[in-house]
Amino acid sequence: MQHTVAQLAMTVGLPSEQKATHMSRFLEILEQRRAPLNLNHLLRLFEDMLRRLDAESGEIELAFPCYVSKAAPVSGVESLLDYDVRMIVGKRPGQPVELSLEVVATVTSLCPCSREISDYGAHNQRSHITIAARLRSGMSPEELPRIAEEEALCEVFGLLKRPDEKWVTERAYDNPEFVEDPVRDIALRVMRELRIAEWTVKSENFESIHNHAAYAEICGHNAADPGA
Repeated sequence: MQHTVAQLAMTVGLPSEQKATHMSRFLEILEQRRAPLNLNHLLRLFEDMLRRLDAESGEIELAFPCYVSKAAPVSGVESLLDYDVRMIVGKRPGQPVELSLEVVATVTSLCPCSREISDYGAHNQRSHITIAARLRSGMSPEELPRIAEEEALCEVFGLLKRPDEKWVTERAYDNPEFVEDPVRDIALRVMRELRIAEWTVKSENFESIHNHAAYAEICGHNAADPGA
């Protein structure tokens, strides 16, 4: 995983008069860690924050673009594609630590109605698929976008040659979907993932021929015991 500048917010459950005197310790905690910040490192950072500030509750929220190298479907040319990622670790008094992961993946969709009623062609949409998950154990930020791309009509790429454009266009035309279709398919995938305790899947299609967007959302909980 590679990322550029990240937005980070750190909060603790302290009386207001103590917060002002502890602000510099946030920076001290951040400056002590120079290694890449994965989920395990984020948990250790959070535990260090609570210990250093003598706090019973707190939260760290980290938002950044994650760049993944992808190969085009025909030519194989490689390029970087970015995904918006948000990692949150938090704890309330008397409660265990909770870890959440949210990603936004961009995909291509094509309207089934448009294809059905048109003599030729059909209108496409750029779609943003968001998967938010409260985790039981760690997951890589790249895993959730991959699920979204595998279940969506067609993934997007940073760089395409002419043969790749033909492949993407025809794949979309041959597999039209309504906005709710990939949401259902992705939900079925995350329901089988035991590392996820609670989840929400959203899809927003930015319509190319309408002055509005199409939207679908579904959420649920996963039992810790797959037989439950």
